[in-house]
Amino acid sequence: MISSKEMNELGLPNHPAIMPLAMKTINQAIAAGADAFATMERLNKLIANPRSMVEDDLLSPLAEAVLHVFPAGIRFIPREEPAPWKQWGDIALEETAVAQMRNASMLPVAVKGALMPDAHIGYGLPIGGVLAVKDVVIPYAVGVDIACRMRLTVLDMPVSALTQKREWLIRAIEEETRFGMGAAFEKNERREHAVMEEDWSAGRVTARLKDKAWKQLGTSGGGNHFVEFGELHLENPALGLEKGVYPALLSHSGSRGTGEETASHYSKLAQGLRPYLPRELMRLAWLDLKSSEGQEYWAAMQLMGKYASANHELIHRHVLANLGAASLAAVENHHNFAWEEEHGGETVIVHRKGATPAGKGVLGVVPGSMGSPGFVVQGKGNADALNSCSHGAGRLMSRTAAIKQLKRDEVRRFLEDAGVHLISGGLDEAPTAYKDIHAVMAAQSDLVDIVGRFEPRLVKMAPGEGGNARRKTRKKQQDCL
Repeated sequence: MISSKEMNELGLPNHPAIMPLAMKTINQAIAAGADAFATMERLNKLIANPRSMVEDDLLSPLAEAVLHVFPAGIRFIPREEPAPWKQWGDIALEETAVAQMRNASMLPVAVKGALMPDAHIGYGLPIGGVLAVKDVVIPYAVGVDIACRMRLTVLDMPVSALTQKREWLIRAIEEETRFGMGAAFEKNERREHAVMEEDWSAGRVTARLKDKAWKQLGTSGGGNHFVEFGELHLENPALGLEKGVYPALLSHSGSRGTGEETASHYSKLAQGLRPYLPRELMRLAWLDLKSSEGQEYWAAMQLMGKYASANHELIHRHVLANLGAASLAAVENHHNFAWEEEHGGETVIVHRKGATPAGKGVLGVVPGSMGSPGFVVQGKGNADALNSCSHGAGRLMSRTAAIKQLKRDEVRRFLEDAGVHLISGGLDEAPTAYKDIHAVMAAQSDLVDIVGRFEPRLVKMAPGEGGNARRKTRKKQQDCL
């Protein structure tokens, strides 16, 4: 008798529609006098290429069952040579992040890659990783927070308002958005936006979570998401404004809980369809864009892109209305998304996970930290980088390490010296938990030109304790680091 463990070791998935049929077929054949070694060799051929065994007199039903459950096959066949990829900078890049990029280049669907100078370890693909693939989409290469993005609005106010009207600006942020995991508006406060009229039935997760998404529409969430007022030092007229210093509003947020659940659902689905992937590549399981699952995820991802953009639009619209201010110019971009693009003469799907689109002339925002500048940039269209640049400074230490190693008083002094008033935020988001943004920008001078420098002055993030949606600065000092 051949055991299920032996078959599993060959690579046959322990799936209820496959393993029992395999056990019955193989063992009945051996019991009837078939040569055990030759029969297992036929099974091995099926595992390697089930389509080649659909006419086999013994294993045809099993081959059909395998192809029904796993239409792409059940054995991982890596590329003979890695897909070409290039790394920018060596600024405290973790070897684990570089290894993740190296592993991703061995995917059979990989075409080309790039690693940005802010890179650090992520799920499957590193944060700061760019990966072009053919005819498929990889949920975890898009990222957990689908369509996480930046938005900067230049305000028609005097720069002096950042200091002279500080309490007024703080009140506008705290009244017009919400921070923290699960943060949402009460039913009578919900924001209105055309995005809620989109087809939310496109994906099974988005259909189920439409009401939750509406509750969280216009909120900022937790983690490294923020809303800031600061000084924008414009160095060239790319925004249609003269050189000079302007007050600006900068936000960082994504698709909130709905995006996270969407990412988790489709990544698990992709992993179930690719059981043969080695452990280091399991989180890079892909969905064929010609399949119903791939089309469903693609539609859900596009919807989450519109939803994340709507979040920022509402935050800026309501904060500006609270202040009675108007917008002089705005810049916005995703940095967790997949795009269909032309590269090297072929159509590919480009995943930018923690990377900013930087096609020639394309504007984007690359933030620093709560205590260091961010930059408005204009892409140079570098083909080697798949028209991409970094999405920020990139973490230098994990959140756990930051909380253990950093001192609150030292961080407060750092922020005071930088001229930053922190409304609320956790120690895990301290400036020293991040790489040097100036070194990151220097490492990607061939990817982008700097249009302007944003110096944060008033910063609000979720309190370090995980915080509730709405906290007043004057209420509890522990909210601030």
